[in-house]
Amino acid sequence: MPRGLPDQVLELMRRQQDEPDAILKLARRCAMGRILAEVAAHRDEPDEWRLAAIEDVGKDVAWRLNRYLPALSTIAVVAPLLGLFGTVVGMVEIFGAYNATGSDPSQLAHGISIALYNTGFGILIAVPALVFHRYFRSRVDYFLHTMEREASVLNRLISRRVVT
Repeated sequence: MPRGLPDQVLELMRRQQDEPDAILKLARRCAMGRILAEVAAHRDEPDEWRLAAIEDVGKDVAWRLNRYLPALSTIAVVAPLLGLFGTVVGMVEIFGAYNATGSDPSQLAHGISIALYNTGFGILIAVPALVFHRYFRSRVDYFLHTMEREASVLNRLISRRVVT
């Protein structure tokens, strides 16, 4: 989201330099450019038509920004479960080391270390994945909110025919 992009688009429209080439260049620049280009491209359409076009592009931009977040969330959820599975494997190792005549302390220690390593690795993977998921989720929400607000402002200006 380049700074000043909404002002640049507004100025472009005021100067009536919003030809198809300029709009296409704007749409290719970034996600916000794509939404603002849609506003500019449909400036002469009825308000309902323009709003529907903006919403369609906005949905696509939102989908593109959100497309990898579920994978990060899945990693954050599955990693502790895999760590727990490894813990169970370590516990089985511990119980496998026990027999009626006694148990081998090195086998017991090996099983405990397997359990603890797996638990630790599960947490080691899950915590950063969860932190990054939350961070990127908040960034996407911020971007979507900002794009929606800027497109709405530009759309209202067009609706009032301030930009002619």
